[in-house]
Amino acid sequence: MAKLWSWLLHPPVSGPRATTLIRVMAGTVFLWEGILKFVYVNQGVGRFTKLGLPFPVLTASFVGCLEIVGGLLLVLGLGTRLIAIPFIVEMVVAILSTKPRLFLGTLPLPPPPAPPQVGIWAVLHEIRSEYAQIMTSLFLLIAGPGRWSLDAVLARRHAGSRDVSPSPSRLPPVRQADGLVAARSTRA
Repeated sequence: MAKLWSWLLHPPVSGPRATTLIRVMAGTVFLWEGILKFVYVNQGVGRFTKLGLPFPVLTASFVGCLEIVGGLLLVLGLGTRLIAIPFIVEMVVAILSTKPRLFLGTLPLPPPPAPPQVGIWAVLHEIRSEYAQIMTSLFLLIAGPGRWSLDAVLARRHAGSRDVSPSPSRLPPVRQADGLVAARSTRA
């Protein structure tokens, strides 16, 4: 269990800076979808009620708060692996609570505005958002938040507090007599 917590709390932060784009994209989508659950009843409580989810007021509020707070955490790159897990679960629940009924034509929500409105093609078309969010969250769970994240800042700060002497890799290279470049030794 300690290994799992260590893995979750200490993600790799050496990934490319472009990881920030993926993180910000996913985080902002979750953020605005969470806000929509409070602003429009048909996106929050009304939708959850029509879908037959238990305790729709509580569930919609919980999911909305999760998306707002978690979306902000993803944008900042803080607790990236921790928040990716509930987002993956949320997207799987969203798929399972709507797409089988869309396939069968029994979804209590309005059908898509244009064909296909039922069947496999309707499901594949309508699942695109959840699929993208699951894949993005899986990527961040595995790859970590990237170099431009608060997780990376905390990791550097934590590493700096453990190692007060400069490591040879942080020192500038020195020319040796034989012409090869080597790192300075910290030993006397």
